[in-house]
Amino acid sequence: MTAAATPLITRSRAATDAELAGIPWLATLAPAERVRAVDDLRVVRAEPGEVICRVGRPAAHWLGLVDGLLKMSNDSASGQAMTFTGVPPGGWFGEGTVLKHEHYRYNIQALRSSLVAGITVRTFDWLLDHSIGFNRFVMNQLNERLGQFIAAREIDRLTHPDERVARSLAALFHPVLYPGVGTLLRITQQELGYLVGLSRQRVNEALRALQAAGVIAVEYGGVRVLDLEGLRGYRT
Repeated sequence: MTAAATPLITRSRAATDAELAGIPWLATLAPAERVRAVDDLRVVRAEPGEVICRVGRPAAHWLGLVDGLLKMSNDSASGQAMTFTGVPPGGWFGEGTVLKHEHYRYNIQALRSSLVAGITVRTFDWLLDHSIGFNRFVMNQLNERLGQFIAAREIDRLTHPDERVARSLAALFHPVLYPGVGTLLRITQQELGYLVGLSRQRVNEALRALQAAGVIAVEYGGVRVLDLEGLRGYRT
């Protein structure tokens, strides 16, 4: 049996100290709260193409990405896949679904080999009941997430590929939602194409245009942002 054929929870393990250091909300907890969270927290390696969250399934964990790249998407009424956003390292997602104890309304899929972390809904609820710092973190996440999805609707209305790539890239460099990215995002042109809905060749053209405009630098295996505000407001 391949690793991807084994349930994620079965393959999960405790996090290492280095992996825990990359989880931003742990720093908001008091010592006793942190012990409770770390005891519950598990990490698992998701293989490329593996679905981590699926539409219609109940949310059992609050999840985040330690390393790799994920895609959040859904199927439209016509059967075509709609990509909402990518999730780079440091990003935690699905807090709204977990808060309401709902079923997922989207799919989360690994675009490459990715290390995913999670805590159970029970521990998530306990932290909400006991930790002011955790509450503030979750509230800030929800606020920033609202702005993210408003921006995603605006991206959907853009017709010029260069502008679509610029806005989509800028969303992946969000300093609050994805603090683990910094200024350099490890992403291939093919992966960016999956997120934006363009061919690798067209993404390559867009990246060249954005680099010529001085808002990014294309480096081996990734993209470095030089001017985040310029990237967000890029116009052809």
